[in-house]
Amino acid sequence: MPRRYKIFLAFCAATIALDQVTKLWARRLPTDARGYGIPQPVIDNFWDWRLSFNTGSAFGLFHSVDGARIFLSIVAVVAVVAIVWMLVKAADEQRWFVVALGLVAGGAIGNLIDRIAFGKVTDFIVWKYHEHEWPTFNIADAALCVGVGLMFLSEFKKEGREPVAAGDPAD
Repeated sequence: MPRRYKIFLAFCAATIALDQVTKLWARRLPTDARGYGIPQPVIDNFWDWRLSFNTGSAFGLFHSVDGARIFLSIVAVVAVVAIVWMLVKAADEQRWFVVALGLVAGGAIGNLIDRIAFGKVTDFIVWKYHEHEWPTFNIADAALCVGVGLMFLSEFKKEGREPVAAGDPAD
């Protein structure tokens, strides 16, 4: 098995496992009588654990759209197929790109598992600064963001290639 497949599988599997274990833990966080998560401060005015469920996608998009669960599940499956295609086309020397693919695939699969099993995604990490609060997220979301960032960085760096000078005929 080529090295890139081993790296991909390791990061993908680790992301899925960490995501699902932390979501299992998060579903046990305290809620009020209406089922809303009660904030559990980790660092006051900066970081809380708070259970919430998202029927849509990132930042609450599609949360009230009929058929969003099916649509978003199909998008996740198509994304994972595209990621596997990119993995097959990648070179073993593109380690950071392959790590990125593993993180993105793991994040997509982690949230897909929630959509299939529960009809919604479990979120529980809240970052804030006093009254300003960022959208609640989970490990899969974080892996997706880090993975996409690494993809961009690895493309700019073009692992294993010499930088092209401005005005070089290879431009």
